[in-house]
Amino acid sequence: MVRIAVRVVPRSRKNEITREGDTLKVRLTAPPVDGAANEALLTLLATRLHLSRRSLQIVQGATSRQKLVEIEGLTLEEIRQKLSQ
Repeated sequence: MVRIAVRVVPRSRKNEITREGDTLKVRLTAPPVDGAANEALLTLLATRLHLSRRSLQIVQGATSRQKLVEIEGLTLEEIRQKLSQ
């Protein structure tokens, strides 16, 4: 189980993932309403990491732009490798 820090930017022009040091910066087209941005975040990460959606969970910051996401099934190195492709 790996936990990564994520900074979310909702209502962006397109969905994309970039790195800012040890933090992922994730731009999402979804608005921060009724959990839509959180759901879009987990779906985007699951797709990019080739994992099922159930392997990811927001463990801290559900209502904040700064989040802590827990990922099961991959090491930190594997996550970095898959996100840099």
